[in-house]
Amino acid sequence: MARVGMNPARRMGRATASSDDPRNSVRSTSKKAAARRVDRSCSATMRAMSRVASRGAVSAQSSVRATGAELLSRAQMRIAKSRNIEHWQAGLARWDAEVLLAHVLGVDAEDDEVLRDSAVSPSQQRRFDAMVQRRLTGEPVNYITGHFRFAGLDLVVRPGVFSPRASSELAVDLAVARLRRRRGRRIAVDVATGNGAIALAIGAAVTAAEVWGIDISAEAARLGRLNARRLDLDNVHFATGDMLAGLPAALRGAVQVLTIHPPYVARDEVRTLPVEIRRFEPRHTLTDGSDDGLGLVRRLADDAPGWLRPGGHVLVEIAPYLARETATALRRGGLRDVRSHRDSLGVTRVVIGQL
Repeated sequence: MARVGMNPARRMGRATASSDDPRNSVRSTSKKAAARRVDRSCSATMRAMSRVASRGAVSAQSSVRATGAELLSRAQMRIAKSRNIEHWQAGLARWDAEVLLAHVLGVDAEDDEVLRDSAVSPSQQRRFDAMVQRRLTGEPVNYITGHFRFAGLDLVVRPGVFSPRASSELAVDLAVARLRRRRGRRIAVDVATGNGAIALAIGAAVTAAEVWGIDISAEAARLGRLNARRLDLDNVHFATGDMLAGLPAALRGAVQVLTIHPPYVARDEVRTLPVEIRRFEPRHTLTDGSDDGLGLVRRLADDAPGWLRPGGHVLVEIAPYLARETATALRRGGLRDVRSHRDSLGVTRVVIGQL
């Protein structure tokens, strides 16, 4: 499986000869008219010969392999001009193009030399261009390729199921560090798990741990199980339920780490989201319907003490502007030692509280 990064294809437009083949059917009994008809017939013949030659040139051109560098350059320019894509960081258009082409070629998107020097067949070019065209509509790269690389794991992604961003790897690192400190039975639960990325990454890093992912979407739970089977992670399990409901009762009072990446967009702000988010991602993965986007955070803060073992932790991945309110919710739920953690760019991403 190609390594496609956070989370390729292409379609070179296929030139086709015009179906218009004008014919002269003027009828005349006069010699003059007949002469004109002959002239027109000759002209039509010459035009037909020209079209045949043109088709031959197009055919020859379409059979020529292009280099990855040529295709990437064109695709990058097209993606960069799309108004359906949020160009929030320099280089994203290039990365999108590289991920799509890597998927088509079955190579690592981070292997720049291989990607750019590869000879791309006409059929691969058409496939790549088709995928670029989908990206121009705002469709996320992960949905186009059907894969997403997260914490070193190749995960299957499907429309309709939430797929965490690469930024969620910070929550995984923090959860893993806390699990490894504990002795005895180690249990972690990821709430609103989506395709299971966080739960699977934790389970892969701490194979001795029992990890659960739970989501209100049955399709999400099925996708999580599929990813677990593909990765041969039999220590990671998935359940369907609203928040913590649906988990085995035996987990009450035994969980050491609870993680959640909640849908934290306020109800009235969903319409302001970029096209590539609001058009392609399910509404329930964007907002919990609350006025401030913290409805699920407050529920988890209230319910967590009944599921955590003494000293257990709750980790909430949240938007920086909601970090303070999230910390307040955790304290009101009975958690202590509440702290915020920043990513490598200095952006607050995760708020942690301890029972």
